[in-house]
Order: sequence, then structure tokens, then C-alpha cells
Amino acid sequence: MSQTLPATRAVLDDLRRAVRGEVIAPDDPRYADARQVYYGGFDRRPAALVRPVDAGDVAAAVSLARELDLDLAVRSGGHSLAGHGTVEAGVVLDLSSLDDLELDVESRTAWVGAGVTAGAYTEAAGVHGLATGFGDAGTVGIGGLTVGGGTGFLSRKHGLTIDQLLAAEVVTADGRIQLVDEVHEPDLFWGIRGGGGNLGVVTRLRFVLHDVSELTGGMLVLPATAAVLAGVVATADAAPEELTLLANTMVAPPMPFLPEEVHGQLVVVILAVHVGPAAAGQEALAPLRRLATPLVDELAPMAYADLFVEPPGVEDFHPVVVTRTMFRETFGVAEAEVAIDGLLAATTPMAAVQLRVLGGAVARVRDDATAYAHRQRRLMVNVAALYEDPIDGATATVWAEDLAARLREAGVDGAYVNFLGDEGPARVREAYPGDTWDRLARLKARYDPTNLFRHNQNVPPG
Repeated sequence: MSQTLPATRAVLDDLRRAVRGEVIAPDDPRYADARQVYYGGFDRRPAALVRPVDAGDVAAAVSLARELDLDLAVRSGGHSLAGHGTVEAGVVLDLSSLDDLELDVESRTAWVGAGVTAGAYTEAAGVHGLATGFGDAGTVGIGGLTVGGGTGFLSRKHGLTIDQLLAAEVVTADGRIQLVDEVHEPDLFWGIRGGGGNLGVVTRLRFVLHDVSELTGGMLVLPATAAVLAGVVATADAAPEELTLLANTMVAPPMPFLPEEVHGQLVVVILAVHVGPAAAGQEALAPLRRLATPLVDELAPMAYADLFVEPPGVEDFHPVVVTRTMFRETFGVAEAEVAIDGLLAATTPMAAVQLRVLGGAVARVRDDATAYAHRQRRLMVNVAALYEDPIDGATATVWAEDLAARLREAGVDGAYVNFLGDEGPARVREAYPGDTWDRLARLKARYDPTNLFRHNQNVPPG
């Protein structure tokens, strides 16, 4: 078991000698902001945060952590629902400083540092009418999102983020810097595509860029009834692969984009993207509009990057959230009624059931081709409860677990690792079923035999 790092001048000096980048200690005026992760509820005080300038710095920090038996957390954007981007009294390797971005428009590829956010990358690529599919939130770090799989607005058309990954630079626990792809270290390349941070620190990534110069999308808000919610799933499932959407069912917050008369009512907020000519996009989106009279209809030709523009003040928004994630094969009116009844019974300030219809390009990849092993699942369902007062945490957890249990489909296991909270080893096993777990465990023993990289959804060395 690793020791926590004593906040001694000697160890801090060792870190500063080892890396060229910044080492931020508790007495640094930047420390309070630097130790903050995206989600609230994780009030941990690292003994030091390291912001590397390149893979050499990462290798030096990793080697020092291994030699001194230090507790090490790796952070890309800090969006881990389990708080894995920070650690109490240990070292945080903060990759946000790895922010290089090289776009090759002619070859439609890009090299990017692991600390670049999805929003920054998408904005830069969007200038050329190009994009890589990165989730659906602009503040997420590309490194962490990618190694978990990456499901977002281009998934049905172009697959998961890992399906758009051509190569990566990885620092393993022995301090080696390795360039991996299908030919060079193919086992490691397999493992970082869905295996989380278990096998090393991904410092740079090379992606395919896709043409998104013609795109129709945006927000559609419908009244939440069981028929509408089931209809959204059926419509998205039957739609052409150019259309990807996610649907959040929730009590309408008092936001300016919503009519005042619907505030406090249960609504379905759909974010949809159709890649291709505007006429085809309108045709694909029309069945959604026919499900009910829209409360808000902003579906129109748009720039893909506009989907990743964060509202003002988001940098100060640190929600405390309980989530439960699952896959389903069916979702009809009966399941929609369960979801709506559960949301109406929620006592937290905000609760939601999110539906992501999968298939398309995601399903055309074999289950064993990457460490993301849920290729044939039709639908991802996420239950979430946000709260502010810590006293509400227990109630929120009970509510989320109860509704998730009622929404699970018999015989359909599995979990998406990027949406797991701190839910225990059994849930991690669900994220990596059967042979996937066994292969990851063997790779863990090969690349990280002492489990230095364990502040993640952990697969111990096998």
C-alpha cells in the first residue's frame, strides 16, 4: 500500500528538480483553485500538484512517485464522478498544461495534448468545418474522456471517441514514453481505448477529423409524458445514423431559454445533431417534432462547435451529484412511466433521467476490438440527482439507486466506465465483462504491476 506524501520541503524539492513544469504546494496562492475538481463534494488537499510541460515531465513525476511510493492521482479535466482527479495528501498530476493542438486539415488528422478540453479542440477544428466526436460538454478534458470510451453527438455516425483515435503517446508506470497504435504496442493501444487510466498516463492523442460543415441540430423541449419519452427512443433508434441525440427528462429549471409557464413542469430536453445536408436533417428530425407540440424548438442549421459553448459562470459551477448508469435493450411506455414516476418523487433540487440511443457506427466494431466491450447495447440510461447540502447526500443516493434498480432490464448487465461513481469493485467488473476484464488484468500486471495507477475505476493486476 502506497504511503501518502508528507508535505516536506525535501519531497517538494525532489518534485521541482524532477520536472520543468509547475509544482504547486499548499502554501502557493494558486493552490485553492488548483486543487478544485469539476464536481463538488471532494474536499481533498493534495500535498502537491504537478503541471507538466511534456511527456518527459510526466515520466519524471511518475518515476518519482513509484520510487518514493507516493499516492498519485492523474487529472485531465477533473470530471471524474468518483473524484479520481484528486487525492488526499498525495500528488496530483494535472495534465491541463498539456494543451498543444496541431491540426492537419489536408490529412484530416490532429495531434492534441491530453489536457485540451473538448470545447477548445472543437472550436479550433470547427474553423475548418471539421470535428472529432468528444462527448457533449465543453469543459471535459480530452484525455480522460477518451480512455473511457467517449460517447457523444457524433457516435452513431462516426463511433465512440476511441474509434476515432489513431495513435497515442503513453507514459507507463516504469517511466517509459511509448508511442502506441495498431502496430506499435497494440496490446497497450487496445487497453487505453476504454480501459480508463489503468495502464498509464496518456499525454498526446492523434485523432481523425470528420467533415461537419453541414449540420442541423440544437435543442428541442417537449412535455414529458410516457408516450413522448418512449417515442423519443423509438424515433432515435429508427433514425438514420447521421442523427445522434441525448434526451434529459427533468423538472424544467427557471432558465431563460424555457417559457416561464413551463418552469417546474416535467419536460424532455433533447439535444440532437444530424450531420449532412439541411434538407436531410430536417427530414430526420421531423418525427421528433411530431411527438408533441414543442415547448422550445431550436433545431436548425448550426455550427457543430456551438454545441460546446459553455454558459457564463460555468467555471464556478461545481455540482454535487449522484449518478447510476446502465444499458437497456428495450424502453417502452412502461419503462417511461417508471422514469417519470421516479422523477416526480425526487426530493433533490435537480434530478434527471438521461437516455442515449446507441447503435450505428458504435455497433459495427467488435466487442473485443477495444476495452470498451458494450458495442451491441441499444440504449444507455443514466439516473442523476444533484444537491447542494451534504445532508441531502444520503437521500439522493437512496433515490438514485432505487430508481436505477427499477429501470434495470433483467439479463442486461454492463456499465459505461466514464459514468460510474464510487460504486465498488462489482460495478467496475460490469464495465469490463468477462474476457475484457481478464485481458485488462493481464495488461495491468504487465504495465503497472504495483498498481501505481489505482485512482481510477480500478482493474488490479491479474
